[in-house]
Amino acid sequence: MLKNNAFLFLILLVNSCASQPSYTLVDEELETSVTETLKYYLYYPPDYQLNSEKEFPILLFLHGGGEVEGGLDADERIPPPSLILRGKEFPFLILAPQNSFAKSWWNTRAVKQLLDSVVSNNRVDRHRIYLSGISRGGGAAWEMAVQYPETFAAMAVVCGMTPLPYASWINKKMPIWVFHGEDDAVIPVEESESMVNKLKGLGYDVKFTKYENVGHDAWTKAYATEELYDWFVLQSLDSQ
Repeated sequence: MLKNNAFLFLILLVNSCASQPSYTLVDEELETSVTETLKYYLYYPPDYQLNSEKEFPILLFLHGGGEVEGGLDADERIPPPSLILRGKEFPFLILAPQNSFAKSWWNTRAVKQLLDSVVSNNRVDRHRIYLSGISRGGGAAWEMAVQYPETFAAMAVVCGMTPLPYASWINKKMPIWVFHGEDDAVIPVEESESMVNKLKGLGYDVKFTKYENVGHDAWTKAYATEELYDWFVLQSLDSQ
C-alpha cells in the first residue's frame, strides 16, 4: 500500500511539473525622460559687470532639508545665501538652486544640468568650479563629487551623509574641507569622521574641522570662516 501511494504521488508530481509553462525572458529597452524645474539664486560679485573680459570662479551651494520652502527671508535662509542678503560680498559667482520637495533627495543630474547651463551662459572659469552643501545638500555634494569627479576644483561639505564605499571615485587631486558639529544628533559626526579617515588613508588632501558643543547647525560657524573663501579661490583644476 505504501509503495502504491508513493508511486501515485510521483506521477502527480511529474504531471504537475509538466503542466507548468516554461518562463519567458524578454530582452527589451525603454527610453525614459525625466524633467525637473529648479528655481535658483545666482549671485554675481561686484566687479563682474565692471570687467567684461574676466572669467570668474563659481560656487555651487546645495541647501539642507530645512530650506525646502520657498520665499524665505534673510533670517530664515542659511549661509552663504543669507550672508548675501545681508550685504556680504564674495569673490565668485554663487549658484544656489532650490530643492522644493520636502521628502525627496536632490536630483543631482538636474543640478548638474543647471550648473552646466549657468556656466555656459556666464563668464565662468571652468577650471574653478567649487562645490558646497549642508546636511541633505552635503550628502548631495558628496554624491556629485562621486558622479562628476572632473568638474569641481574644490569641495566643502558641512554635516553631510557620506558615500563611504565610493570614496575612491572622487577626484584624488581635489582638495576637500569637511565641517561637522560633535553633538550633531541628526547626522552623527562619525559619518564625517569615517569618510575623512577613508579619504586620508587613500591619500586625499582633506581638512577636517569639528566644532565642540555644536549640534546639527555647524554651517553658521563654517560659513563664517573667512579662510574658507580664501581657500576656495586658491584652488584650480589647472594647479592639480
